[in-house]
This record gives sequence, structure tokens and C-alpha cells, in this order.
Amino acid sequence: MTTELTVIVLAAGGGTRMKSKTMKVLHPIAGRTMIGHVLAAARATGPERIVAVVGHQREQVEAHILSREPNAVLAVQEEQLGTGHAVRMAVEAAERMSGTVLVAYGDTPLLTGASLRWFVAEHEASQGAVSILSGIVDDPFGYGRVLRNDEGDVEAIVEEKDASEAQREVREINSGILAFDAEFLLGALPRIGNDNAKGEYYLTDAIAIARQDGLTVGAYPIDDVMQTEGVNDRAQLAKMGAELNRRIVEGWMQSGVTVMDPATTWIDADVVLAQDVTILPGVQLLGATKIGEDAVIGPDSTLKDCEIGAGARVVRTHGELAVIGAEANVGPFSFLRPGTELGAGGKIGGFVETKNATIGDGAKVPHLSYVGDAEIGEGTNIGAGTIFANYDGVQKHRTKIGKHAKTASNNTFVAPVEVGDGAGTGAGTVVRRDVPPGALAVSSGPQRNIEGWAQSKRAGTAQAEAAAAAADERDVSHERTELGNPG
Repeated sequence: MTTELTVIVLAAGGGTRMKSKTMKVLHPIAGRTMIGHVLAAARATGPERIVAVVGHQREQVEAHILSREPNAVLAVQEEQLGTGHAVRMAVEAAERMSGTVLVAYGDTPLLTGASLRWFVAEHEASQGAVSILSGIVDDPFGYGRVLRNDEGDVEAIVEEKDASEAQREVREINSGILAFDAEFLLGALPRIGNDNAKGEYYLTDAIAIARQDGLTVGAYPIDDVMQTEGVNDRAQLAKMGAELNRRIVEGWMQSGVTVMDPATTWIDADVVLAQDVTILPGVQLLGATKIGEDAVIGPDSTLKDCEIGAGARVVRTHGELAVIGAEANVGPFSFLRPGTELGAGGKIGGFVETKNATIGDGAKVPHLSYVGDAEIGEGTNIGAGTIFANYDGVQKHRTKIGKHAKTASNNTFVAPVEVGDGAGTGAGTVVRRDVPPGALAVSSGPQRNIEGWAQSKRAGTAQAEAAAAAADERDVSHERTELGNPG
């Protein structure tokens, strides 16, 4: 931009049609709030300052805005007296403005920084007092119409209810997004009145003021009008969410990502995908998830704030705040809880749950196990059905398994405990004490068989009958063997 730019984001309205305790602009869409998308678009214009006007539930909204834009100026509109009044509050909060002032709305989540940059450039090139971001639509019902004279200059904006039959045929609509010469805006705001049915101060009245003063008013139709659409209820939120997701998915496919079924794939705005990633049906990539090249995700997987290495394979898995190394394999039916880290070439297999666990390069937890608060060294194999018992009823404790250890099936590691490098365990072992490197830990005693137990303790049951029949057959077989070998 060639001049100083201030972006004002209006976010004071209550949004009652959302029927929610959550402020309208804070409803999520594609991994950000609605106003989060607008703030990102505003930031992309490279402004001198961003001023956000808040009102309803302002503490909640202010905190969120500052989490996204720590340097944002906050203006409070105690009473919602119209857009002109809101901008006046923004001007007072900012204390000074020069150059260009862009006014946007916090409920337009499809708006992009590229579109705002283009609009501001058009406005500044025109050297006009006011510019309108307009759109040409097939059905303009409900929108304010942009009226032009025979020379194509903008004369006014007329609202649907005030339009004549001829004016209602106009297909150029006002999006509500406006750009102003700051000097003109500062002079025009005090001249905007509230002599209307609602008793509100409308920012669009500045257009009539500019015309009265003989100043230029421009209107620039955006090709993608949907970017300017606001969200007023949950049905519109769902519609806009689906459209935004379609755009995100399509954008990644154009960047070299294979998406097998776009209709069942959801990708948040802050997700990052490398070229040649493959996404199979039924996948949700949420938050700040990052996927490396040649990784294959899905089918039926949800990953939130995860990092997946190049060439990894993640199948039917739910993961959050997990890191998966290059060429590693996860799933199917794995649950990766926060703090899970799987090294390169490692494996987390079917029906395995992990939490706050570091699993080294080439290490494997293949089957039916819970690994919580643990460190597993490289090359180690954890047997099926293993439980890391990390909680004593009061505190969590950590288990450490060394490198290239081999633990058997159905083990329980009672933390805190450490198993050394190259150690092993027997099947069914409960490990309560540290195991030295290279040692074999066995906790069960010698097996003892109590003959005839089923017939004695379960008499009359199918179990006893089967046992008795097997015993009779064994006795007959024994007799035949003795007869055949009398010596």
C-alpha cells in the first residue's frame, strides 16, 4: 500500500439469531473463529493499525482479538447505534488516522487478504473520498443497491425497502465493506444523523455527504461476491463452513495434494500439507496439523494439532498434539493423546492408546496396549496386551524402557520402573522393580496343574462333561498304547 492504512473491524453486534451464549463472531469455522478469519485478512493488507469495535460480551471478544492480534486497538460501543456510530468509536479509540481507512465486518469468514489489498489499491488509485466493495449478483433481493449515473459514477446506495421498482432491478449490491480517505471520514462522521426509522447512524450516509461535497465515490465489484457474505445464524454458518472447506481442499489439490474424496475431507485453515500427501476418505485435519511429503492419511482419521513426518502412514486413527516420525506407521484404531511422540520408522498398531509417551526410532507397540507416561527406546518391541500402569491413585509416574528391549505379551509395568537396554520380560509378567540391562524379568511362579478340578468343582456342567469325556479318551488311548507295547 502507498499510504498509511487503518483497518476497522466491526464486531459489536449481539448476533441474537445464532441463539447461542457464544458471541456470533467467536463461532468457529475451519479452525478459526469468524473474526479470526477477518483479522487474518486485515493483517494481510499490511495496515498501520487494526481497530476492532466490540460491544456485546466484550470481555470475551476482546480477549480473543488480542490473542490473535496483540497490537490491535480496541474500541467499545456501549450502545449499538449503527455502523456510523461504531466507526466514530473506532476513530476516538485510535486517536489519529491518516491515509486510507478500510471498514470490514467480523462475520465475513470467506474474506481474503488478497481481495482487500485489491480493493484498497483501487480506492487509492481513484483518489476518491469513498469506495464501495460491491458485487454483481443474479438475485439482489434484500441488499442495498449501488446506483450510478449515466457516466457510471456512483450517486447513492438505496436500501431494498426504499428502492423503486426500477432501482430494484439493479444487480450491483453494496457489501458494506467501505474504504475512505481518512480526512474526509473524520469530517463526515459528525455530519451523519440518525433521522431514520431505527434512530441509528448509518455509515453509508457518508456516500451522500461525499456527493453533496462534490467528491468522487467509487464502487468496485468483486468477482467472488461470496467473500463478502455475513453469517447470521447456524444454517448460514454451516453453509459458509462447507464452502470454505471446499475452497481449502481445492486449494491443496491444486498445490499437489491428492484428496481421494473431497466430499468427506475437512481441512482447517491453518493446516499445512506438503506435496504428494495423500488423503483418503473420511479424514479431518484440524488446528495446526502439519503433514510431510508422501505421507498417507486415512481413511477415517482425525488429527488435531499433529505433526506427521514424510512417508508416514496413519490409518483410522484419532490423534491430538502428537508427533509422528518419518516412515512411521500408525493404526488402525489407534488413539494418540497429547504428548505422544513416535520416532522414525516406528509403529503404533491396532487398538493402542498412547499419552505423554516417547517411542523411539524403529520401536513398536503393535497391538492392544496402553502406553501412558512412558519412554520407549529405539528398536524396542512391546508385546501385545501391555499396560503401562502410570497412576497410583494420587500421582502419575513414568516408565522407561531401554533400547532394543523385547517385552512379552500381557505385561504390566507398574510405574515408576525402568527396564534396561536389551532386557526382556516373560509373558504375563508384572514388572514392579527395575530390570537391569540384558536381564529377563519373570514374575509368575512355576505352573501347577490340579487334575480333575472341573469334574470336582463344576459337576453337572458342560465344562465338567467335556473334561470327563476327554479324560476317558485319554485313558483309553493310554491303555491301547500299553497293550501295543507289553514289554
